[in-house]
Amino acid sequence: MDVKHFPIFIDESKLPEDVVRIIKCVKEDWNEGDIKFKVFTDGITNKLIGCYHINEPKNMILVRVYGEKTGLYISRTMEVKNFKLMNSKGYAPTLFGTFDNGMVYEYIDGKELDVNSCRDIALYPLVAKQLAKMHKLRYTDDTSLVPVLWDKCECFINLISDTYSSPEKQSRYNINFPGGQSTFRAELKHLRSLLENVENPIVFCHNDLLLANVIHNSNSVWFIDYEYAGYNYQAYDIANHFAEFAGVTDCDHSLYPSAEFRVAWIRAYLQEYCDSGVAVDEDSVRRLHDNVCKFVPVTHFFWAMWSLVQATYSSIEFDYFDYGINRYSEYKRLLKSVKL
Repeated sequence: MDVKHFPIFIDESKLPEDVVRIIKCVKEDWNEGDIKFKVFTDGITNKLIGCYHINEPKNMILVRVYGEKTGLYISRTMEVKNFKLMNSKGYAPTLFGTFDNGMVYEYIDGKELDVNSCRDIALYPLVAKQLAKMHKLRYTDDTSLVPVLWDKCECFINLISDTYSSPEKQSRYNINFPGGQSTFRAELKHLRSLLENVENPIVFCHNDLLLANVIHNSNSVWFIDYEYAGYNYQAYDIANHFAEFAGVTDCDHSLYPSAEFRVAWIRAYLQEYCDSGVAVDEDSVRRLHDNVCKFVPVTHFFWAMWSLVQATYSSIEFDYFDYGINRYSEYKRLLKSVKL
């Protein structure tokens, strides 16, 4: 899949006008007066605008404007590479092109998973099997299987500020994140020493499988947003998905799935991942489940660090600071109870 680049920079203060310029590059036959817009407000990293012709409302094109300063910790070159890899297997929509601060791609019609549907017995096996399929992908030009987890966490920590201009925010930071960067670095070193030698495959992971990044329609599911995708621990990707059952806006960690659900989900996953055509070995289910449990704390640590970076740089209206406190508190709680 060849990906075109359009030398256009979208000014967020001129979204309708600038977005039209992008759309006209992709759909030259669409008249400007016939283009309608839909702004999606759920994203907490980027800004997303849907565009469609007045006569074809379901034939929507998505224009995604990268979040402020996200290039500091996201490789947009790798994101395109991930998009192309997923698309080559029919797992991702068509990427029409990139522009100077974003990308434009095909819209997938369907519903996002939510805190209720993620447990649906008709849906969760489809999610598990789709993730297993993704985990079997490999980059064609890279044989090194190095997990992105540790370097990405370190990148976040380096971007975190220990000082805030607001006295109120500074006080909250000092109370909730005592020691700041130095503490985070020590914690990362400790987590790495505990987890990097866990016997678990390094696979091609989504790494951001929150509920809104899973779209379902009819009898199929799609994963969207591949900006964090890359090689990582198999168990981490599954653990991260389970942790996201808590939701984002009203993050409720009591919604974390039960052991019975996790085992059933992992069994469905392994049935596809092993592709043996026979019943999955229950010892394999148990081992993967045990490893998933070990990786849950670091998923909260990862997104807590991400949140503190976003709190400094993002222009999206979301309380990243509060979200970071929430995820960091859960990380600290779990670290005491999970057997690593």
